Amino acid sequence: MAKRLKLTVRAHAKVNLDLRVLGVRTDGYHELRTVFQTIELHDTLVCAERPGPFALACRAPGVPLDAGNLVWKAAAALWTALGRGGEVRDTVVRIDKKIPVQAGLGGGSADAAAALMGLGRLWGGAPLSLLREVGAGLGADVTFFLSGGTALGLGRGEEIYPLVDLPPHFVVIVRPPFGVSTAEAYAWYDEDRTAGLRENRELQMLPVPWPTRAAQMINDLEPPVMRRHQEIGTLKQQLRDLGATAAAMSGSGSAVFGLFRGRRAAEQAVKPLSRNGAKAIVTRTVSRAEHERRAKPVARKR
Repeated sequence: MAKRLKLTVRAHAKVNLDLRVLGVRTDGYHELRTVFQTIELHDTLVCAERPGPFALACRAPGVPLDAGNLVWKAAAALWTALGRGGEVRDTVVRIDKKIPVQAGLGGGSADAAAALMGLGRLWGGAPLSLLREVGAGLGADVTFFLSGGTALGLGRGEEIYPLVDLPPHFVVIVRPPFGVSTAEAYAWYDEDRTAGLRENRELQMLPVPWPTRAAQMINDLEPPVMRRHQEIGTLKQQLRDLGATAAAMSGSGSAVFGLFRGRRAAEQAVKPLSRNGAKAIVTRTVSRAEHERRAKPVARKR
């Protein structure tokens, strides 16, 4: 009996070093300019051969295990792109979830990208160009997670242009006791713009010399989210008081992150920030080269 192949893939989270909303496109999506940064925090996906219909498995509460999950959509889209007929089958994907949901850290998109990498190899190989094409159709930032590091995202976020990697930093992520969906954040942004409320852009220069002015730690979604959840502003100030050289909400929230030069200061910030239902963790930035090494599927027979 032939041994079945099993592939393990890491799905790294991201933070947004900058996020500008430039307007609304004719297709209804928002035109963005954002700077993505991969971080070490990651989910782990195991893609394995198994006879029968395609299946997802995950122990984390609130994670859909049907076609509503981006991993399922990634599998179906890649299956079709590879010229395979009918429904996806003979495969199971298990997700070990560590990235908080509704936190602006890209967990769903990261999982989808990791699934494309793993399933592409499991199903006989797929060129990166095809994975990028499929990823662009799944979600705005899925394409970014196929390369990682520090990158500029344009359009809906799917047009990715690599930047010089941000110098290494420790990152403290604080997830409040509530989540914010992407749809909510953009709806609040549009609502506030219609009401004539302007973003109070708070310019923060990144803490080290860096050969680009693309990232100034401004997030245009932060003010509308903060108007509904003042805790965001409180957490940002606490991060600064605890030694962060810069702090911001990531993506559409609700997670807030701070950049630290040293591990000790970052670790000492965890306990004071993990109060009132909030949870803080320490992670670090990951360069493009490191992401390429760590995100490669690792195979073993079983």
